[in-house]
Amino acid sequence: MPDVEALCLGETMVLVSPGAGQPLATAREAVLSVAGAESTVARYLADLGHRVAWAGRVGLDPHGERILSAVGGGGVDVRLVERDPTAPTGVFFKDPAADGTRVHYYRAGSAASRMTPAYLDRLPLSSARVVHQSGITPALSPQCAETATALFTRAREAGVLCSFDVNHRPGLWDARRAAGPLLSLARQADLVFVGLDEADRVWRTGTPEEVRDLIGPGVSVVVKDGAAGATLFAPHAAPVFVPAQPVDVVEPVGAGDAFAAGYLSAWLHDAAPAARLALGHRTAALALGSVEDHADACALRPAPESVR
Repeated sequence: MPDVEALCLGETMVLVSPGAGQPLATAREAVLSVAGAESTVARYLADLGHRVAWAGRVGLDPHGERILSAVGGGGVDVRLVERDPTAPTGVFFKDPAADGTRVHYYRAGSAASRMTPAYLDRLPLSSARVVHQSGITPALSPQCAETATALFTRAREAGVLCSFDVNHRPGLWDARRAAGPLLSLARQADLVFVGLDEADRVWRTGTPEEVRDLIGPGVSVVVKDGAAGATLFAPHAAPVFVPAQPVDVVEPVGAGDAFAAGYLSAWLHDAAPAARLALGHRTAALALGSVEDHADACALRPAPESVR
């Protein structure tokens, strides 16, 4: 396959959403779409003009076909994705309610949960500038946890930037079980994205500075504080804070992935730290204004000179 600037690895599933915000218990109609943290980052990076590949595993079933069509149709290279004839593609459901939307996962035993470090042998790590994964993958199975660790080990050996979104999912593992593995991967990465609220939930850190101190001085850490903004702590540099732009929030799902993609896009263009955070906010704003995990961000595609 041709060289790629970015390689994103993780599980993507089919999402079932009841029509018109109805609760699952009474809904008579539903809409099928595609959602996955890492493939969403890949789709935004493709929107922003980058050569990007998504790696993962799906079943040899119609759900897997839908995922490959949706992600690949957005300009992401999906030729690295394995199809498993003996395991299903994961599925999850949204359940809208007055006090917030809940999700119900049906991904145990999925094709993606069977990913092992041997799968990494197929990936063109040495051709990429950055590899990106999230804290969802190590929660799927013991072999997925091994794969997540091995990915960063191999990428670092190849001189590739290791990007990690903590992305704690309480529905997959509670904070007590997740704390150690997520911290280990964060310390193995070169760049970490984490929400201040999830850092407090998982690691009991109350401030952005405490998050930075816990992960360590050798890692660039982006701490996101919701509508307030985001702070970058980079090694041997003063912290950089950029406020978030005001936006009418339709649904927050996917905004973190959009932010990571915007930041990584600006990094790939060698933009200054403040410009990276600013593009992250602009991309996240699109996601916040949409009910979809991925909102078209092609209009944000910058010329290299415009993001410096």
